[in-house]
Amino acid sequence: MNYKVQLEFFEKLLQNYHLSFHYLSENTESEPIFDYGLRRLFKPDLDYYKIADEIARYYKPNTIYKIQDYFFCNYLIFQLPDTEIPTHMIIGPYELIPIRSEMFKKDFIDYVISTGIEHSIKKFYYDIPIIPEESRIMTMLYTLGEYMWGDMDHFTVEDVHELVSDTFITFDPVPQRTDLQEAEDPYLSIKAMEDRYAEENKLIQAVSQGQIHKAELHFNNLASFQSEQRTSDTLRNTKNYAIVFNTLMRKAAEAGAVHPLHIDSLSSRYAKKIELATSVHALAALQREMVHKYCLLVINHSMKGYSLLVRKILTRIDSDLASDLSLKTQAKQLNMNPSYLSSLFKKETGSTLTEYVNKKRIEHAIFLLNTTTMQIQTIAQACGITDVNYFTKIFKKQIGITPKEYRNKIISSKRNVSH
Repeated sequence: MNYKVQLEFFEKLLQNYHLSFHYLSENTESEPIFDYGLRRLFKPDLDYYKIADEIARYYKPNTIYKIQDYFFCNYLIFQLPDTEIPTHMIIGPYELIPIRSEMFKKDFIDYVISTGIEHSIKKFYYDIPIIPEESRIMTMLYTLGEYMWGDMDHFTVEDVHELVSDTFITFDPVPQRTDLQEAEDPYLSIKAMEDRYAEENKLIQAVSQGQIHKAELHFNNLASFQSEQRTSDTLRNTKNYAIVFNTLMRKAAEAGAVHPLHIDSLSSRYAKKIELATSVHALAALQREMVHKYCLLVINHSMKGYSLLVRKILTRIDSDLASDLSLKTQAKQLNMNPSYLSSLFKKETGSTLTEYVNKKRIEHAIFLLNTTTMQIQTIAQACGITDVNYFTKIFKKQIGITPKEYRNKIISSKRNVSH
């Protein structure tokens, strides 16, 4: 197999999309339950080994089969070339759009209800991933195909409208089946549930470390999972999940050693935005924004590696820049020796207390210059500096220009944009 590396890379891509895949061959040891056990709900004695054998006989080499079966589930099947034993790869199930009950025939719905498997069917469709842009998967598969078969001229793509062995699907009226009343077979949902929770944990870990790009990747992966419709109101249902997501991000920031003062402020703002959202689309965009903002919160306010004393100082600086933040006052409040406190702060932060405070104050001044029309003297006071000349001096030392020159640049830039 001269395409082993490419196949392993393709597998990794599928995992990132939360797409299940199985290899089917005559010596398959574990039962190849490729559909989370969906078909076994309709035919309890179904033999998945037999399906694997039929797939091996039916699906010919050098062909990628795109399948959408009776259940509106999508699969991709192809035979791997150059293997000792004929082996097929089956990818799926996945959806192109969320499945609605009205898409099924009445006999299907009646059968599901009469046999007591309604909950399991709903669970199945909530758990399989949605791939709205199937072309991305196909592009990756075409590329793999070129490695496996040489070039695009050496393989074809065929659309098929049912899996082999699906001829058993009949929905004649049946008596109530008590053995399936609580049908929550592990094959049906446990893997998808585990995958979803694992992706959540990866997202939380990335946010707790302020890794923006990694967090966004895991968020995109998480978005492929559907949320269970727990209320009849879709918007309310989505808001409830957004509230839960906000809580997850709060815990991630907490794990990143961000003080609750900052976490609560950001969390409260998003709680209000969630309730004010008027569409599912807006809520999805809001959650994506949360990932970015909570990562920035960790980057800017994480206190990992700092001692408890220094954490207290940093928190007080962040919470009230306008207060007296001098070394003398800080030492007095903490009942510490000023020299010891100064030495400890420099050792842990790399700067003196005065340098750190001035840096934070100028950062806040820049924010106010960009977002308000406050007078420069008022901004200086809001940043805890009563002497405007001293404010101008330290501003220029850090930024390279005076506050007035900085504001003039902002005004000039806005004029250029308007023209």
